[in-house]
Amino acid sequence: MHRAARLLVTVFISVAAIAAFAQAQKRLITEKDIFDFHWIGDQQISPDGARVAFVRVSVDAKKTGYTTSIWVVSTKGDEPARRMTDGEHDSTPRWSPDGKWLAFVRVPQPPAGPPSGAEAGERAHGAAPQIYMLPLSGGESWKVTDLPRGASGPEWSPDSKWIAFTSTTNPEDLARARKHEQKPEEAAARKGTPEAGPAAAKPSPEPEHVSDVRIITRSVYRINGVGYLDPKHPQHIWVIAAPQSSEDMVKPRQLTSGKFQENGIMWANDSQHIYYSTTKAEDPSYELPHADIYSVAVTGGNPERVLSINMEPRSMSLSPNGKHLAFCAETNQPIRSYTEPDLWVVDLAANAKPRNLTEKFDFDVCSGPFGDQEPPRAGGRNTVLWSHDGRSLFTTTAEHGRGNLMEFDVATGKITPVTTGNQDVASYRSTVDGSKFLVEISTPVSIGDLFWIDGPGAQPRQITHINDKLFSHLNLTEPEEFWYTSFDGKKIQAWVQKPPNFDSHKKYPLILDIHGGPHLAYGWVFEHEFQWMAAKGYVVLYPNPRGSTSYGQDFGNIIQYRYPGDDYKDLMAGVDEVIRRGYIDPNKLGVTGGSGGGLLTDWVIGHTNRFAAAVSQRDIASWAAWWYAADFTLFQPSWFKAPPFDDPQDYVERSPITYIKNVHTPLMLIVGDVDYRTPPAAGAEEMFRALKFLRRPVIMVRFPGESHELSRSGQPWHRVERLEHIVGWFDKYLQGKSRPEYDDLGPAEVGVQPGELPGRPPQPGEQKKPPKNPR
Repeated sequence: MHRAARLLVTVFISVAAIAAFAQAQKRLITEKDIFDFHWIGDQQISPDGARVAFVRVSVDAKKTGYTTSIWVVSTKGDEPARRMTDGEHDSTPRWSPDGKWLAFVRVPQPPAGPPSGAEAGERAHGAAPQIYMLPLSGGESWKVTDLPRGASGPEWSPDSKWIAFTSTTNPEDLARARKHEQKPEEAAARKGTPEAGPAAAKPSPEPEHVSDVRIITRSVYRINGVGYLDPKHPQHIWVIAAPQSSEDMVKPRQLTSGKFQENGIMWANDSQHIYYSTTKAEDPSYELPHADIYSVAVTGGNPERVLSINMEPRSMSLSPNGKHLAFCAETNQPIRSYTEPDLWVVDLAANAKPRNLTEKFDFDVCSGPFGDQEPPRAGGRNTVLWSHDGRSLFTTTAEHGRGNLMEFDVATGKITPVTTGNQDVASYRSTVDGSKFLVEISTPVSIGDLFWIDGPGAQPRQITHINDKLFSHLNLTEPEEFWYTSFDGKKIQAWVQKPPNFDSHKKYPLILDIHGGPHLAYGWVFEHEFQWMAAKGYVVLYPNPRGSTSYGQDFGNIIQYRYPGDDYKDLMAGVDEVIRRGYIDPNKLGVTGGSGGGLLTDWVIGHTNRFAAAVSQRDIASWAAWWYAADFTLFQPSWFKAPPFDDPQDYVERSPITYIKNVHTPLMLIVGDVDYRTPPAAGAEEMFRALKFLRRPVIMVRFPGESHELSRSGQPWHRVERLEHIVGWFDKYLQGKSRPEYDDLGPAEVGVQPGELPGRPPQPGEQKKPPKNPR
């Protein structure tokens, strides 16, 4: 017995030694590892439940963009995934219900770089996305649409006879395309030539010159990442008869028309009608969120309004019997800064009122924590799922930084977990009979893989290993979760990402990273930025201050009309809590954040000089300037009680630029040149020019062609350079490392004398010398 115990101890020691050796052989993650990341998007289960098609997103060979291809994997997980399509920009896979075909979208000749502004609607005829068909019995894929402005979002009818899709093509586009066709006889026989839809009145003659001058009449006229909106090209619903071979000459037909766009194609069980949503408002900025549900026959005719919803529904799906609609939405009364999303069910009958299944559930549905590694292209969308008998609904919830799939009883609202754990279920699907589930799970040490669940109560079984080859060589560590008490007694959840081989007896520099939104949440999800900062020797603190989601309605909305404000105090309390643990050097503190986190970074350094360096990303410096220039409006009293010309003092008091004279912290500003969400002129440019005038240490790093999504879906090289600049700035001011590209900020310019700590004014007992004459 004694010998057995000793033997067992020896075995344990050996196993531990082997594990330690294996860990020692791993290397630290780098900023350039993003070039080798792979992402999974828009996964779809085959009708027989045996396979999953998904979009595999990778960085292209030049590292200036992304490739998307369609892959397939067995739901048994007993074989590696294999590629299905050979295009470099294939997406949106959709199985036909009879299992014979796979429809997908391909961009045959993508333009160089992402389209921006008017370019998005003026692509070359051959470069527009089109629908392709792949026979699952074998053979090559072929193109089935050829619309001038492309086709997207294909959805099969239940009987596999039709494919509905959306397009922004209008009659003038069709006339222009016909004019450019080679020969009349070829044009007549050409497959994919669209039939005239209800809007296809005889087009007027094409002018010699197509003007690129924009006449703007609506308050929202451009969208971040999309560009300038084109009211002449609203998105409408089209349909095409499913071809049975590449020889079939099928013709797309437009089903809806008018100046308002439609969304959310849903087929009726009889395959004869399509439901969709639309908001018929000339300028939605003046109205509270709402939508109408319409039905249109597949054979054409006038659409009929089915019901009106006094909210903005999303993730919509029809019940198995076709009589009910499930969706997620926020109520629009009272008007709040943050309104918790709920799960709703409504009868498809005139004047029916939606029923709230989660009225007593004080967390977010159809939601999850925020990470920096969602698929940068072809992500797909989730919809609320129904059980086969219509008695249950399935969707995700966000609770305390966790995202998991839940079952909701339609009659009682009772909630039963399908998945649990410290993770984020980023997307989810179910089999045709609703008995089995496919989920994509991300954790702090995994970008995201597919897992199969053999029904409620079963444990998820991993079926893809898309990043295993790379990650098996990386020394990644789990963050430490903790809760702390803020100034007024509120409990705040936070995480600390520590360097690999962390030693609690050492003193580390700290980076406080602030999320945007402001109504978002960090959580149990992969964050490349935090892992890399930790690998560079920093402790990273990322809290969820008041205003964050996943903590209930009151916690999220408490910052209404007080943002920024007490959330700043939450952040400082978190810094104090980590410093108390003894492993942080209080003289080596850095702060950064993007969007709302950029605003708070500007605010922090205007209210304290405790930070030795700051990096503000896609920030807001002046609320008034932003109110006038952002890509969405605040015409409703959600964040402010009144516009800036009626209550200017409120905007002044809550704008970081107001406190610019207090800023002594060396500041880097990171912006995208085509960021329409937080336009540079309302943020970084104001901070930069003001601090330059004051001769304070400041530098601006601008990324050409990048939008507000730089850190998540920007050009790969730009994403890497962004990380290098952030950590390079902290290396210079927190660790004293040489960064020649920033060395033009000399003492004569910034008024900092040798021996002083940049970013902090003289402390009690110190005497600050007058600055030298500027250059």
